[in-house]
Amino acid sequence: MSAKPGTSVAAATVVGNGNPSINDINLEALSLSEGIRESPVCIIVLGMAGSGKTTFTRSLIQHAQSQFNPYVVNLDPACREVPYAAHIDIRDTVNYKEVMKQYQLGPNGGIVTALNMFTTKMPKFAELVRRAGERGHKWCIIDTPGQIEVFTWSASGNIITEGLATMFPTIVVYVMDVVRSTCPTTFMSNMLYACSILYKTRLPFLVALNKIDLKECSFVQEWMTDFEAFQDALEKEQSYVNNLTRTMSLTLDTFYENLITCGVSAKSGVGFSTLLTHLLECVAEYERDYKPVYEKMRQQRLAEQATVPDPAAHIEEAGVAVPLGLDLRDPVSNTDNSVFLMAPSLVPQQLDAAEQEMETDAKGDLEDQNFQSFVQNHMTAQQSKRDKQQQQEQQN
Repeated sequence: MSAKPGTSVAAATVVGNGNPSINDINLEALSLSEGIRESPVCIIVLGMAGSGKTTFTRSLIQHAQSQFNPYVVNLDPACREVPYAAHIDIRDTVNYKEVMKQYQLGPNGGIVTALNMFTTKMPKFAELVRRAGERGHKWCIIDTPGQIEVFTWSASGNIITEGLATMFPTIVVYVMDVVRSTCPTTFMSNMLYACSILYKTRLPFLVALNKIDLKECSFVQEWMTDFEAFQDALEKEQSYVNNLTRTMSLTLDTFYENLITCGVSAKSGVGFSTLLTHLLECVAEYERDYKPVYEKMRQQRLAEQATVPDPAAHIEEAGVAVPLGLDLRDPVSNTDNSVFLMAPSLVPQQLDAAEQEMETDAKGDLEDQNFQSFVQNHMTAQQSKRDKQQQQEQQN
């Protein structure tokens, strides 16, 4: 029995009788000593902002539903709505807007902090994914934030990726916008980012060439396999980065040789049957090439744990215990300003509708006044400049 769509990490329905607290669940199954399980296969969807990751995720869920019964996770805290039902939604765990407000952060900083908060619940997240596999979910599809660097180059993104890869077969799907890649330099930027992600994650890698309903992807595949064709296209572009792009294309030849690509249209669903076949090939690649690497890493960590003393023996019995979350039952609906992982002293007070409207109106009036003052000062300065010019003309 899966959790309701939108259920938070710390509040999912438990299998069997009774509803124990999530603090009481047995996490021995997450021990490194047990090894990597066969299911579910975790599919992490990455891609540049605007490449169509969320729409791609929706289409992938639809095409894989009958055969693989995917377990769906949304890790984008800044999106307003998602076009699919998510079993785990980071927005139910962390309030993105309140994180920005309380910590005085910008949009990207808010997303990074929200992911950091979510990562503190990684054992519980992994436990829910494990139970999903036991309930018959063969795939776990994970949608990531639109700002790709926030997930790929942050500590939280690295913890989530490696944490899943050490327990379940894990694949990275890089969604690439074909329409925006018609320029050779933009195409090379996409390929460099894809190459860096491949070598950083050390996982099976699949490039989904999205939006083929608007532009055929044959030119991209030709540029990957035919160096001269890419050079001819590059000669038509007048740009100061042409020399760098030409050098990078030579460097990426090895990267292209083993790269799996597939043209799809997330909007119309074209190409997803082929994509599913490639995903199964990536699963076999994980079992063949990547699983031994992670098994070796697991053995090394077990050896390190055996030599490190139990830290609990050195902790003084003082302080106040921090609650780890809600019970493993269907959660109550969160309020608009609830930040589940925040310290209680940092949770803001709830404002009623009238106070919120007054605050919004005050901000709007102040912005209008500042704008009007700016316009008036600009007009005054322009008039003074014209008067000065007229005086100089009269004197001459």
